Order: sequence, then C-alpha cells, then structure tokens
Amino acid sequence: MSNVAGTIRAAVHNAKAKFSNKKDESMLHAQRMLDHDPDDFVDINIRFIGASGLPKMDVVGSADPFFVATLDDKIKFISSVKSNTLAPVWNERWSVKNVPKHAVLEVSVFDKDEGTPLNDYIGKIKTNIEPGTKDAEIVGPVFKLRRERGTFWLEVESAPAEDSDPKAFPYDFNGPIRYSRHTSPTAGVLTNLNEARLYATWKMYLKGIRRIFGEEQQHWNQNYKAAQTIFQGPSSYPVRQGIKTAHDILYSRTTENGFGVIEGVTDIVSILHSGGASRPNQHQSDHQKALSDRVKPAIYTYVIAIDDSSFRFSETGAAFFVDFASKHALHSKCSEHVWYSGEFHPRPKGGWDKFSDDQKDSDVEWEFVIDNNSGTYAPNKELLPKLKELLEYNFPGFTILALDREDEELKRSVAACREYALGKREVTEDELEPNLSPGEAPLSARIWEFRKSAPKEGGKESNEDKTYPEANE
Repeated sequence: MSNVAGTIRAAVHNAKAKFSNKKDESMLHAQRMLDHDPDDFVDINIRFIGASGLPKMDVVGSADPFFVATLDDKIKFISSVKSNTLAPVWNERWSVKNVPKHAVLEVSVFDKDEGTPLNDYIGKIKTNIEPGTKDAEIVGPVFKLRRERGTFWLEVESAPAEDSDPKAFPYDFNGPIRYSRHTSPTAGVLTNLNEARLYATWKMYLKGIRRIFGEEQQHWNQNYKAAQTIFQGPSSYPVRQGIKTAHDILYSRTTENGFGVIEGVTDIVSILHSGGASRPNQHQSDHQKALSDRVKPAIYTYVIAIDDSSFRFSETGAAFFVDFASKHALHSKCSEHVWYSGEFHPRPKGGWDKFSDDQKDSDVEWEFVIDNNSGTYAPNKELLPKLKELLEYNFPGFTILALDREDEELKRSVAACREYALGKREVTEDELEPNLSPGEAPLSARIWEFRKSAPKEGGKESNEDKTYPEANE
C-alpha cells in the first residue's frame, strides 16, 4: 500500500513540476508551432475594435480600460488607455509576420489605476487567428462570483507568409509604428511637476530590428564606473530597484499620455516641436510662445530596448535624471543588454548654423543625427550603419546620419545645436543639463511613495489576480 501511495505522490509531483508554470507551457506550444512547414505560417493584421459591458472596478467613477495582447507569449501589444468608459473603442492595429496558423491570441483587459504601479485586472479572451470579425466574452478570475465581464471585439486579416523562410523571423512585428508621450499624473504628483516638456518621455515601437541587427546586442560596459554601481556587486541591487521604479513612474501608461502612429516625416517633426515651457511654471516670452510649434534645437538621450523593441528617449537635460547614475539605464529599466543607445538631435540640412528662423520648418529638409554616445553600454561603432538602416526602414523620407561619438562632424553639429538653442531660442544653460528648479524635489527622493503600493518581492500577481504590475509598459 505504501508503494502505491509513493507512486501516486511521485506522479502528482511530476505532473505539478511539468505544468506549474503556465508560461513555460505556452512557450512549449509556441515551439511546437515553429516546427511546422513554411506553408503553415501566415502574415496577419489585427484590428482591435473595442469592448462593451465592462464592469466598474472602483467604487467611484467608471473605468479607464486598456489591454495587453499576446501571440503565443512571443510578442506583445499594449493599447492606449481610454478614459472613464465601460465601452471603450480603440480601433488600433497590429501587424505581425510569420505567425503559425494555429497560434493563440490572448487579450487581457485592465482598468488603469492612477498613481500606482498596479492595475485592476478585468479579464481576458483567448481566440485563434482565423480571418474574420470576432466577438469574445471577457472572462474574469476564477474566484470571482461574476466571471462574465463584457465582450471584446476584434478583426483579423490573414495571408500566406511572404517570407520564403518564415521560421527565420517568427512573430515578426511589422507595424504600424506607434508612439506614446508620457507626462503622467504619477510623475507630476511625485515630483511636483506639470506638463513641462523636460519631464516627458517618448516610446516608439520599431519594426525589423532582428532582421537588421541579428543577434548583436550591446552589453553594459564593465569598464564604466557608473555602470558598475548599477550592475555589479551586492550593493548594486538597491540601486537597480530604485532606477526600475523611476522608470515605471516615467513610462507609466495613463489617460493623460499622448498616443499616435508615425505615418510620415511630418509626424516625426511634430514630436520634435518645442511644445511649451521646459520647466515647471516657467515664464515664456512672446518669442518663445511663437516658436512652440517649431522644431526645437535639443539633444535627446535614447535606448533601443530589447524587451519590447521600442525606441525610448527624452531630452538629455531632463530634470528627472538628477541623482541617477545613468540616463541610459533609466530608459532601459536597468536591462543588461540593449540593441543600441546614445544621443540624437534633429537639425536642418547641413546643421543649425546654416539655418534661420525666417525659414519655415515645412520648407526645410530635416536631418536626424544619431550617435553611440553612451558610457553605460558603449555601443560598437561598427554597428552604426545598421542603426542607420534601421531608422531609414522605420522613418522613410527622413535623412539619417549615424555618427561615432568621436566624429568631429558630430561634435560640430552638437555644438551648433546648443548654440542655436541658447542664442536664438532663449533656452537657458540649465535646460541643457539635468537641473532642478528652486524648491523642486528630485524624482529619486519620492520613489518610496510609488513603490509602497507595489507587491512584495516574490509576490507578483498573475493574470488571474486582481492586479497586474507588469502592464505599465
């Protein structure tokens, strides 16, 4: 009898070990999909139409819904946040190449909670990728009395994969190139800021990264002291945790974010406009106000992140960089690897020293000067041609110049950009480098207020729980 009991216990243990992790099971499913013949792959276009009948998740107000879609847990799409509605309409599109015909599309719907890293989990749908319009019931957590939580609507278009070898680049994002501008109320509350431009971050989802870069990733620079304090030794752990939390604050997805799609050069140029005041409560002269819809001569810090293939950036003079060892680590959320990183700036053809505000921006050919100026990751300059190819592929019609950080032309161009900002646009010196306004609290000093509502280490909730902390990005 004891042998039988032992056998049963062993079988149960083995079964639990095999299926305890749902993500591992999904990955096995995805791998089986990739074992199929090339004819079993398709290129798909999904239109996420909207949802209806969502439940109220809070006592006061309605809901601020958004969703996270995945294909076999291999690629992810995160929507915009719709404000104060139980019947959101998104009409957002997602194109993915080389998807196995029998892939599973899962869409999880959340209610965004402002000022916290957590979001209320509403429920999810699972469906196939057969072409056609689909309406699926949103199913909530198993332990809730009411599991039916509305209906989700989407449309799928499908065609045989165009690539001759679809297994080479499976689940390959193919647009559209969406962007978000983050000036969240969370950051405003924690740092006493308003919608000032120097407190904004941007994110764009790029296509074709693996096709162009292959597997060449940039590891953090082990010879750079600031990077050592973040990534090396036991004392680096609290440093990383603080930077990761600051990243979540800055890139938090909220109803106040700006969302859009890059369809041409004019869309990129509009993102690079001066906008408004750079600092909180900053007085703007009439001259500055008149230039708010013109391209700003500014330097930006960027990374191309591996986890979601996004181009993340902010002005290099952003005040939230104060007290952080690395600008690039803040953007990458302390990732040990990035595709690439550095700085960039827009300029009229030939440089800012060849430009006058008497010229209209629409009459000028704009250039995008990008480099590898990042001590944290020290990107290989031999990959600059690939960086240029990637940006030309994503932003056709925009002239791209990819220059090494030691290139004299880069130094000249950066200097001309700064001089034009100071001399012609009334930008002050303190806007060019991270500085705090008088009485302003640094972001680093307020991190605890954000983190105290997060789950304890080792206690992350899953999709079946009330909240989902990973859905901020």
